[in-house]
Amino acid sequence: MLVHIMATASHPSLSEQLRRGDVLAGACPSRDILRHVTGRWAVLILIVLEDGTFRFSELRRRIDGVSERMLAQTLQNLEADGLVDRVAHAVVPPHVEYSLSPLGREAAGHVRRLADWVETRLPALVAARARHDAD
Repeated sequence: MLVHIMATASHPSLSEQLRRGDVLAGACPSRDILRHVTGRWAVLILIVLEDGTFRFSELRRRIDGVSERMLAQTLQNLEADGLVDRVAHAVVPPHVEYSLSPLGREAAGHVRRLADWVETRLPALVAARARHDAD
C-alpha cells in the first residue's frame, strides 16, 4: 500500500511518521519522547512510580542521586508526554502527587525489563567495560 507517492521505505511521509513514528527520521517527534523516556532519571522515575503514587519529596528520597532540578524537569517532560499524571491538592503547604498514566504504566513495563536485564547482566557488562578500558 502506498502511503504517499514521495515516501520511500527509508523516508516515510510525515503523515506516516505521525501514525507510527520513525525514530530514525530526524524530524520525527518520537525522538524527543524516546529521549525523555530513556533518560537515566526518567527510567528510575517510571520504575518507582510502578509502585504507586508519590509526592515529589518521596520520589527524591527513593531515587538516590537525583537533584531537585533534574527531578522536576524530568517529571515535567514525562507529564507533557502523557506518561505521568500530576495532581495538585489545594492545601497549604502545597501537596502534589505523581502517578503513572495508562501510557506511563506501559512505558514503565518496557523500561523495567531493560533495567532488569542490565541488573542481571551486570557482571558481563562490567567485565566488557574493563576489557575495553584496558585496551
